[in-house]
Amino acid sequence: MKKNKLSYLFLAPFGIIFFTFYLLPVIISVFFSFTYYNVLESPQFIGWQNYLNLFLSDDLFLQSIKVTFLFAFITGPISYFASFFFAWFINELPRRIRAVLVVIFYAPSLSGQVFVVWSIIFSGDQYGYINGFLMEIGIISEPIQWFNNPEFIMPTLMIVILWTSIGAGFLAFVAGLQTLDQSLFEAGYVEGIKNRWQELWFITLPQMKPQLLFGAIMTITQSFAIHDVIVPLAGFPTTDYAAHTVVSHLVDYGTIRFEMGYASAIATILFIVMVGSNVIIQKLLGKVGT
Repeated sequence: MKKNKLSYLFLAPFGIIFFTFYLLPVIISVFFSFTYYNVLESPQFIGWQNYLNLFLSDDLFLQSIKVTFLFAFITGPISYFASFFFAWFINELPRRIRAVLVVIFYAPSLSGQVFVVWSIIFSGDQYGYINGFLMEIGIISEPIQWFNNPEFIMPTLMIVILWTSIGAGFLAFVAGLQTLDQSLFEAGYVEGIKNRWQELWFITLPQMKPQLLFGAIMTITQSFAIHDVIVPLAGFPTTDYAAHTVVSHLVDYGTIRFEMGYASAIATILFIVMVGSNVIIQKLLGKVGT
């Protein structure tokens, strides 16, 4: 450390900011998760009671776990692989066309709450585009309440989430594909690479492991933290809590009921799940190209 003290000095501003605004809040949240804290009174230590209540008494939390994992396991992998293959396809195009397509694919993530256009497409009356089309061709006789009917809320929201999910990971893939060592491709074909899929697995992906990991982390974070897209479209809470996620449960207890100890326990569990998922993804990515 003495030898590299100048390097640590340059890292210090980031280190201070990271500790203050990222690491310290996590530590405080873990502490509050073992307390009863309603903001107005001093925290009271209650041990594991919040966690016991979550898993043994809170049926809505258990349902939110089911909904969250359903969102994560369906939208997460589809979004991740779609982002990569879109980037891979776009990388083969001429530079000007590639620049335009990158903007088009990234626009849904860049434009804030532009996803509310789906409230018009899936409007619950006959003027909604989907309802109007289905009634026109005779598939349905009356409008479907896409964002209010528990039977259709999840599939409809998944469509919207997938549309908005090509974000920072997509840009990382595009950037990574631009920095590949072309000499490795020539060497690969000399060594027996016969098609584009072998080229992708043995040459392209091993060179992109940092971008693949970054994209995976961003996708995991987004898929487990779904809430902001749900509220404008399906309300809060959703009908029969059909699309009630863990983050929705956290927001309910943290910003409406102000039961901060209970909310901190929810946040801690979500944090552990995300970290565990990242560890699994790192191990899987370590097998790429082998």
